[in-house]
Amino acid sequence: MKTFYQYAMIYRGVQKKNDFKKMLADWMFKDHNFPKYSNDYDELSRYLEWNSPFPEALKIFDELWDEYILNK
Repeated sequence: MKTFYQYAMIYRGVQKKNDFKKMLADWMFKDHNFPKYSNDYDELSRYLEWNSPFPEALKIFDELWDEYILNK
């Protein structure tokens, strides 16, 4: 089973400009402290609450999380 981080990486490098999913995936990739092996919603959302890279990040995280759960 893929971790949330692995799932989010499908958006990394997407060529759309101003795509928030791409922005979040790129940030997660570059952030060496992001909990990459976690599948715990609470742990991931707390990390983003404390380290949010842009104002829409938590909303985008919730959207990605819903997609992740549906595609498990």
